[in-house]
Amino acid sequence: MKGFFLILLFIYAPSVNVAAQQADRAASTLEGQIVCCADCWAKADRRTVAYGTGADLAQAAQCVAKGDPTLLAVMDQQGATTFYQLELGKYRRTAKNWLDYVGKRVQVTGLTRSKKEVHYVKVDELKVLVSPDIPAEPAAQSVIGSEAEMVLNDLFGVEQRLSAYRGRIVVLNFWATYCVPCRKEMPDLAAIQNQYAALGVQVIGAAADDMSALAKVRQFIKDTKLNFPVWLGATAADMQRFGLGSALPGHPSYQP
Repeated sequence: MKGFFLILLFIYAPSVNVAAQQADRAASTLEGQIVCCADCWAKADRRTVAYGTGADLAQAAQCVAKGDPTLLAVMDQQGATTFYQLELGKYRRTAKNWLDYVGKRVQVTGLTRSKKEVHYVKVDELKVLVSPDIPAEPAAQSVIGSEAEMVLNDLFGVEQRLSAYRGRIVVLNFWATYCVPCRKEMPDLAAIQNQYAALGVQVIGAAADDMSALAKVRQFIKDTKLNFPVWLGATAADMQRFGLGSALPGHPSYQP
């Protein structure tokens, strides 16, 4: 009789384990917002401050470029957020990463799993829902005649001040290496520098990239044949001080 029970245990125990594993990996449907990383989400109380502004999306491009895992942020009624790292399943996205989806509110269906307190969802289906209401950015305003200083470092780490160009007409260009429209307009800015430098015009490129991306910036300059100074570390706050929103590229009207 003892042998009989041992045989039953051997036959049925593996089936129970498989069933438990399948239940643990059952397909789930989650609704939330796609974000570049948990740190960017935590910059504000998302119960009152919506994620997805121009500044958020500009930062997202940097996070994705660095290899940060893109997340689905699922917030409950109490405001607690659970993050799921997105893994590609049956769903076919149109780009090599999730950057185009960052900021969008979505419904995702796929297998979920957890490993060492990190949650994952394999995306089999994805439906974009109505985007959250994002506060409107301030309209661009002319700052001609106003005082607006900006202090950034150049490619060698030397501090540069916009006020040093007082008396000249400055074409100030806010840009970033990850900004596709920025790359497209660089030949026009280089042409302006060539044609109007003798008339006191100076183009300055204020990059959102910082010193950690110096190699990318140098390659960008080489590829686009820039012929004007490039400074690093420009922020959305700098852009707002010159009457701009946070979307790149940005060009204030300014005469120091």
